[in-house]
Amino acid sequence: MSEFVKTLEILGEKIELGESKTVDFNIAKLFTSTNIAIPVIIERSLIPGPTILITAAIHGDEINGVEIVRQLIARKINKPKRGSIICIPILNVFGFLNTERAFPDGRDLNRVFPGNKRGSLASRVAYYLTTQVLPHVDYCIDFHTGGASRFNAPQVRVNPGDEKLLKLAKVFNVPFIVYSKNLKKSYRATCNKLGIPIVLFEGGKSLESNIQIVNYGVRGIKRFLYFLDMLDSKFNVTNPIKDSMIIEKSRWIRAQKSGLFHLNIKCSQWVEKGEILATITDPYGKMTFNVTATNEGFIINVNQTPIVHQGDAIFHISTKLDIQKNQEKKSTDE
Repeated sequence: MSEFVKTLEILGEKIELGESKTVDFNIAKLFTSTNIAIPVIIERSLIPGPTILITAAIHGDEINGVEIVRQLIARKINKPKRGSIICIPILNVFGFLNTERAFPDGRDLNRVFPGNKRGSLASRVAYYLTTQVLPHVDYCIDFHTGGASRFNAPQVRVNPGDEKLLKLAKVFNVPFIVYSKNLKKSYRATCNKLGIPIVLFEGGKSLESNIQIVNYGVRGIKRFLYFLDMLDSKFNVTNPIKDSMIIEKSRWIRAQKSGLFHLNIKCSQWVEKGEILATITDPYGKMTFNVTATNEGFIINVNQTPIVHQGDAIFHISTKLDIQKNQEKKSTDE
């Protein structure tokens, strides 16, 4: 798409080959008339090549992704050997300021794409990202965490049947690749319609900066850039310890009782059917309820809240692994 583009024009600013520039993405002001800018940090090599857009904090309370993108910039990993890298560490500045998931009007930015220039505040941000930035992009990487107190194992979400994206997810190489259909009006669905491969990383939980999750994200980006021959030679690429496990189907285990929640297992762990995952007790020492695994599988999300209500999602467990893909991967390695 942009392999031989000499001049990028993003949000009214021109960026030439070999140039570094920060462009302010201005959409609205606070009610105090204070300007709010979303910095878009652009690094271009003198050598033409692909353009990658790296985003975080579509949800304002998801901090891990912000730290991942910050490290890319601080360590100058975002200065490409060839091509261009566009970083937006905080896409939802309004939510980030309030440490909240949504925009001030309650809208979820990830449910209003491709947006409307006369719509809600969130919809306007989505519109300008879709119309002013995405047309110049060949690949996207987007960082998320689990919502509320739900901790996600490091994983990349892939639309079922998308073999090109599956290949890129394997390159990124985190513990799990999870087949997950694109949600309507999501950023991922919009990229898919535009023909832009997007690696969506999930790891950790909101309002937390987890160094292990951050390391997974940074190493994944370095592998991705190395694969595209965009990583500067001064950076080392960490060889994966093992390949990603591909999860074809999964389900939520919900709380059958309300009360104090006591975890017995860790996220990413393999469990057997009937294994006790947690206990739920009342505050008065009269009730103890065991939460057991509905089937054997990997636990890819754990609710770390100390108190649960009946019906709360408390564990996300794999129900079907893509055996064929995992076997193909194993036989190739051998």
